[in-house]
Amino acid sequence: MKKKKFDVGPYIYLLPAFIIVFVFRLIPIVLSFIVSFFEWTVTGAGDFIGLENYAIMMKDKEFWQSLVNTFYLVIFVVPISLILSLLFAALLNTIEKLKSFFRSVYFIPTVTSMVAISIVWKIIFNQQTGLANYFLEKIGLDPMGWLAESQGIFQLLFANLGIELPSWAAGPSLALFSIIIVTIWKGLGYNTIIYLAGLQNIPNVYYEAADIDGAGKIKQFFKITWPLISPTTFYVLMMTTITTFQVFSQIYLMTGPPVGGPLGTTKVIVYFLFDKGFGESNNLSYASAIALVLFVIILSLTLLQKRLEKKVHY
Repeated sequence: MKKKKFDVGPYIYLLPAFIIVFVFRLIPIVLSFIVSFFEWTVTGAGDFIGLENYAIMMKDKEFWQSLVNTFYLVIFVVPISLILSLLFAALLNTIEKLKSFFRSVYFIPTVTSMVAISIVWKIIFNQQTGLANYFLEKIGLDPMGWLAESQGIFQLLFANLGIELPSWAAGPSLALFSIIIVTIWKGLGYNTIIYLAGLQNIPNVYYEAADIDGAGKIKQFFKITWPLISPTTFYVLMMTTITTFQVFSQIYLMTGPPVGGPLGTTKVIVYFLFDKGFGESNNLSYASAIALVLFVIILSLTLLQKRLEKKVHY
């Protein structure tokens, strides 16, 4: 049997992409890992300090606060994004006329600059002249300091009912909740289009058979739609989780320097990393240690989510 010759052609086509990934992804990850063990600032390298940066991090209250803020962001953004995007995709799937128009309208936030979006939403949340407080006043509610309020959203809601919650149950600050709204709105269009593609890939014969058997719309959703869009849900879940952990621009632009929102309640881990690496301290080694911890957290959650793939129906 004639031995097949090795074809180098496909690898030549892959080479440019590999070079980009190697130079701008793999090398920075390795260098960041190395830098975290040295006393390193923007002016250059210092002495080898081993695990000192990691020891400092474990005792740093600011780090733990940023981690809690990040998990608040993920816990709210991910499930709400999945539910709303699936709902909007289902509604879009029922539209017969102007379907392309509505798809474009929903997708516009995805392709719009995060800088422009942040500026617009900052104006909307302005305590004196913003549209958010204008609508609250129209329905008889008191205006709120959306981006300036450090109290937890649950604490504020229950305070209106005369119930005082303990600090651990206060929830994310109103300022962080405002960031959550913007983050959900920004990613909603992309997730909706992905879900819409998943819904349109389901053969109509399943629904026709279910109608004949007398199954209602709710039963059809849980027995047909939900299992068959599980690959789409799995993809959206993973990507939304990863991107939410990396949120930075809207926090920097809307609640920005120097502390990251009121009393640091919007300072998530990426903002904390940026502040330590490029703020007043210019401590790139500490920032690199934070980046490595963030990488481990995201990798761990991704591997944990991969275990859910057993329930995905391909």
